[in-house]
Amino acid sequence: MPHQPLTSDMLYRTSQLTKLDVSSTKHLEPLEEIVGQDRARQAVEFAMSIKEKGYNIYAVGQNGLGKRTMVMRYLSRHWQYTHPVYDWCYVANFQDSRVPKVLQMPAGRGLKLKKDLEKMMGRLGKSLQLAFDNEMYYSRADALKNRLTEMQEGALGELSQEAKLQSVSLSITTSGDYQFIALNGEEPHTEETFDALSQKEQEHFDQAIRDLEIQLRGLVRKLTEWEETYAEKQQKLDEEIATEAISHHMVKLIESYSDLPQVKKYLKEMQGDVLENLDIFLQESEEQAALAYAALDKKLPRRYQVNVLVAQEEEVPPVIVEDSPTYHNIFGYVENATYKGTVFTDFSLIRPGSIHRANGGVLLIDAVKVLERPYVWDGLKRALSSRKASLSSLEREVTLSGTISLEPEPIPLDVKIILFGDYHTYKLLQHYDAEFSELFRVTADFEDDMPRNEDSEMKYAMFISSICHDNNLLHCDPGAIGRIIEHSSRQSGDQDKLSLHSADIANLLRESNYQAKVSNANIIRASHVEKALASRDMRVSRLRDHVMEGFTTGTTLIDTKGKAVGQVNALSVLATNDFSFGAPNRITATTSFGDGAVLDIERSVELGGSIHSKGVMILTAYLSSLLGKQAKIPLTTRITFEQSYGGVDGDSASMAEFCAILSAISGVPLRQDLSITGSMNQFGQAQPIGGVNEKIEGFFDVCTIKGPKSTQGVIIPRSNVHNLMLRKDIIHAVEKGKFHIYAIDHVSEAIELFTGIPAGKPDSKGKFKTDTVLHKAAEKLDALRKKSSKA
Repeated sequence: MPHQPLTSDMLYRTSQLTKLDVSSTKHLEPLEEIVGQDRARQAVEFAMSIKEKGYNIYAVGQNGLGKRTMVMRYLSRHWQYTHPVYDWCYVANFQDSRVPKVLQMPAGRGLKLKKDLEKMMGRLGKSLQLAFDNEMYYSRADALKNRLTEMQEGALGELSQEAKLQSVSLSITTSGDYQFIALNGEEPHTEETFDALSQKEQEHFDQAIRDLEIQLRGLVRKLTEWEETYAEKQQKLDEEIATEAISHHMVKLIESYSDLPQVKKYLKEMQGDVLENLDIFLQESEEQAALAYAALDKKLPRRYQVNVLVAQEEEVPPVIVEDSPTYHNIFGYVENATYKGTVFTDFSLIRPGSIHRANGGVLLIDAVKVLERPYVWDGLKRALSSRKASLSSLEREVTLSGTISLEPEPIPLDVKIILFGDYHTYKLLQHYDAEFSELFRVTADFEDDMPRNEDSEMKYAMFISSICHDNNLLHCDPGAIGRIIEHSSRQSGDQDKLSLHSADIANLLRESNYQAKVSNANIIRASHVEKALASRDMRVSRLRDHVMEGFTTGTTLIDTKGKAVGQVNALSVLATNDFSFGAPNRITATTSFGDGAVLDIERSVELGGSIHSKGVMILTAYLSSLLGKQAKIPLTTRITFEQSYGGVDGDSASMAEFCAILSAISGVPLRQDLSITGSMNQFGQAQPIGGVNEKIEGFFDVCTIKGPKSTQGVIIPRSNVHNLMLRKDIIHAVEKGKFHIYAIDHVSEAIELFTGIPAGKPDSKGKFKTDTVLHKAAEKLDALRKKSSKA
């Protein structure tokens, strides 16, 4: 019974949308969930419900599946977060300025503390100025000063009086030192007058001055003690005055934060520090005050600022997406400031990273970008293991220098990390990093496709509606919805599945929207989707046009009519990043006297890949099982892809190669108006291959170029029939009997289609029926064996 080609209804599955009862997506409820990703959604839901260490997520799948969109949608609409979120602030450590302290505050309180302190410091500066600039303070300070002066003058007066009794005066030099001078009456002795004195008188003056100097040294020690006592009393007076001024403002502030012991403790420490640094407010030292106020924002002493590192919204857990995961962007850094040529840094120059902003919530990062950036992956693992966000200087780690820097107190970390990546990166991390599986215990595996049925088509229509609503696009009528669903099925490579590459569908909708607007339409129709697809193909099909030009000009040799021995048309797929297409390849086989080997020229010149070589070995095994059971095949066969100058891989040409080899051995010619694709096993059974639509379309296009003929067609494995979603022009050609697609289960069926002769089966003795291809091959081999034995 002759092989019957597939009917046109088997080549394409039209979308019926039987459950769609609206006129456009405008009246269709948008789908809140990402369609078809229940497995991944449940994994995310599971991980987000566990607070223990290590339950972070690796979202694995190809780009364009909507991984980030699905996670963001789940977090914004369904994530029930029960833990409070906090503001994180850095403040000065008044005991050790190199180790700034962390304040953990309820959401919203951090900025409030900052503003409260700014207001209080503004008022405090004025209050202190007024407190130290009034008559009461001056009189008390003057009294202390006068008391000191009186004591100093009295003691010096007594010493001066005693000196005068011994004709010695006490004077002060220009440098401020005390000096004793012998007197000649009321005037000091000159050198001449002193030398004129007798030896006894000179010795008397020397002894008197030595005794007086001993008393003076004792007096100077007393004066120093009195000055220290005065300074202590003056400082005590200043502290009393300042305490009155500060307490007035601080008491209310401390009371307002009495529910936060950490903040309350800091405010009390700050009050003590203000008392120790009153000169900053009183501007006793202009340079010191200038540096203290060298702020980048407001005129507030830097040491009393509050650096609100992270300010969260109340009861809204943060969800942060880090698109540029550099070390500083993730873990923060400390800036340097310059003032009048002086470079300095302090806690107010600490800047947060995304891990700080996401603390208490979720941080989403691309896995490949993390691994590309130096030190980021190690830092991320360290933070997740210790559950602390430590802000360390990357420069110091890299250069191993001893540069003085800040060592801020680490922040307790409570964050979920979600990494987005592909399978290759996932396997690399699992294989090479032992900590990965401990820190990322949950894998959210995103599907590439979903089953196609009435319910899933309806969900897909709702998904299309959500894209139209979210992007403010024109809405789609049922025809456009159906065409997009059919395109999705084509993208999945299966009539019974729908592609879940949401990015591709969203882009198609945007391009269809553009075509509709160019046509001044108020709704997207199927024709607009077709134009968008055609426009997309035109933009990316330069390589296909270049390949097809070779067939047009005859540069690439191919026959689509007639018959030839040892020559068959195989099909292959060529692909760029965003486009794939099929094209036929001529495979030829030649034989010569030998030992039964099948030599793969592609492998010999290292153009053939390992999978292709495996396919050749499999067909060789099947050929040997048919023709070499009784005796060795006395031929060496060579096969090659003609005009192939690049690499060849894959086993989808193994059935074509077998047909070419059998034709070369038997001498039976093969039809050139047919092409074939499909792999085979050691029993000759046809196995499915990929890219079947592109391969069929490629041969159809070449047949159109070389001259169509009603007998032309393609042979495919029957297991590939469900993958068919062919172009409309091919379906029309099949309907009119101008092109044929044959589905086979065994390579013998392909032999029969190519030759018009039964392939033949071996009987119990290994013999074949006459008038079969295998019988003709066996006869020729037997003749060769007899000749070789006679020789």
